[in-house]
Order: sequence, then C-alpha cells, then structure tokens
Amino acid sequence: MLGERLKRAREAAGLSLRSLAAQVEISHTLLSQFEKGQKTPDSRQLIGLGRALGVRSEYFLRPAAYSLEGLEFRKRSNLRVRDEKRIRADVLDQIERRLELEGLFPALARGFEAPSDLPGEVAGEEDVEELAILLRQAWGLGLGPIADMVDILEGQGFRVVMVDVDPSARFDGLTAEVGGHPVVVVGREWPGDRQRFTLAHELGHRILAGRLSEESLEEEKACNRFAGAFLAPRMSVLESLGQKRTWLEPQELALLKEEYGLSMLGWVIRARQLGILQASSYERMARYFSKHGWRREEPRTYPAEKAHLFPQMVYRALGEDRISESKAAELLAVPLAELRAQRNLEVAHAPADQ
Repeated sequence: MLGERLKRAREAAGLSLRSLAAQVEISHTLLSQFEKGQKTPDSRQLIGLGRALGVRSEYFLRPAAYSLEGLEFRKRSNLRVRDEKRIRADVLDQIERRLELEGLFPALARGFEAPSDLPGEVAGEEDVEELAILLRQAWGLGLGPIADMVDILEGQGFRVVMVDVDPSARFDGLTAEVGGHPVVVVGREWPGDRQRFTLAHELGHRILAGRLSEESLEEEKACNRFAGAFLAPRMSVLESLGQKRTWLEPQELALLKEEYGLSMLGWVIRARQLGILQASSYERMARYFSKHGWRREEPRTYPAEKAHLFPQMVYRALGEDRISESKAAELLAVPLAELRAQRNLEVAHAPADQ
C-alpha cells in the first residue's frame, strides 16, 4: 500500500524515478523497490521522500481505497503521458482526502441525482435549449447569470477538483466517478469563463446521458449547446442582444462576458445558434476575432472560480475538535505552520484545491 501511494505521489509531482531518487540521495533501484513493495523505507527516508514530494508523512500511511472509474480525459493529441499520469494521481489524492473528510459529515456528502421531471428524450437542438432551462428552474436558478458554477455543481453532488496544469499540457478537462460520486476536473489557473464552460459541458454529459435519441445531435455538440444554454439561456440572450443583429460590439460582448461568465466568442456563438446573427454576419465576426487573436486569448479575463466547500468542511471539523491540526494540514495539503497561520487569518486565503 505504501509503495502504491509513493508511486502516485511521484507521478503527481511529475518526477521520474531517477530525479526523485537523486533528491533524497538514494538509488533509483532502491526507490523502485519501495514502489513495488519489495522493500520499506526507514523513517529518515520516508521523511525525505515526503519533503521532496511535498506531502506529509501521514500521506503514505493513508489506505488507497478509491480508484477513478469511467475516466474520460478531454485532452488534445499532444498531452504527454507524464502529464496525464500527474493529473490522474493529483485528482485521486484530492478526492481521497475529500471523501475521508466527508465521512465525518455524511449529511453533506450528497450524491448527484438529476431532477425526475426532466423529459426522457432529447431529439434536437431546441430540446437541448429547453432541457437547460428546465434544469435551471428545477434548481431554482431562474434565467439570470450564475454567480458561481463550482458552488452550484458541488451543491448538487458533484465533486469539483482543481489541478495545476501547465498551459502547454493541452488538457481540456476530465470527468470520472469515485465511490459513485461524479467528479469534474478543471485547471485551477484557467480563466473563469473556460472553467465555467467546462463545468457546464460536463454537467451536460450527466443530464443528457440516456436522453439523446439515435437521430439526435452528436453528444459532444449537444453538450456544448447545453453548456451555452445553461450559462446564457435563450430569453436572456434575446433580451441582451435583441432579435436581429448584423454586428455585435466588442465592448458589448466584454460586458456580457463580465456579467454572465460566458466568453465573448461564446456570446457570438449563442447569437448564431438563436438566429440573432445570420451566417454571413457570424462569419464576419469570426474573422474579426481571428484577426485580433481573440480565439486564443480574449482581451479581458474573467476571474477564475474557487472551490469553497472542502476547506470549509476542514475548518468546521477542526473547530468541532473532530480532527487535529496535523490532520487538517494533511487534508489541506499544507505545512502545519501555514495551517496555523491560516487559522489566525495571517494569510490572504485558505487553500481551495478541491
């Protein structure tokens, strides 16, 4: 068990056997034997490994009780194997810490369940639009902007995990199940509009599962349509843009992005989907975006979202004396001194790595 956790921590840190072995001043052969369970590190070696990998010694002793099931990477072809392994290991570690804590608060560990009164079949784009509105109504969201997509999904039973991803890794998201709980993974430093669209897209997969008819839209396209409709419902788009347009002002789009958390290009696409822009006008706007490089990076960044539920649960458990400071530091993956500083509000923000 220790060897499995050691290997996972190494992969999460993006280190090879040789590079980690060099840091702790042991041979890579001995390190390999540790990972295979053929030998056990002594206390000095365990402390050294923990320091090199940025984990507390307790991490190695935690039972590995979970695995990622139904794993689906939204990745591009040049995602390196090393990066994929690191993301997998990081996600599983975060989920294990979360589910361990949820054992103390079973009432908060709700599972995801789609509303029972949603239509059973989705036959086309109009049905996808309607499904997004019905879900918002079922969840009491109305038709206005959604302030926090992470909180909405976590409140409905999703586990949202945020990982540090090199922009060059070409990683677009991940969905899986752990212990029967749906998990969605996004980049911690992604622009908020990208995070939100990914979360809405993965929500679409859950809601549309088993509902798409054989003659319906291709699933990925349907989920993209759902994501846009969930973030910016038809009536809100028509009220904001009007019935017919030949051009959308960039400043207008930037303000709508700021209000709804849907990208400027996302608003252009919504306008085309709803017939506000005709094909020629849409193509003209698409060329304008390409000319200014806005397809790669838009001129105004929407702030990244944060996950609050997990760290709140940690501090609640700490405040109720259900866990020790040492355990809280392990769960939050921070040094004990930093945890103590956070308890006294001596740092700007507590971590939100889930």
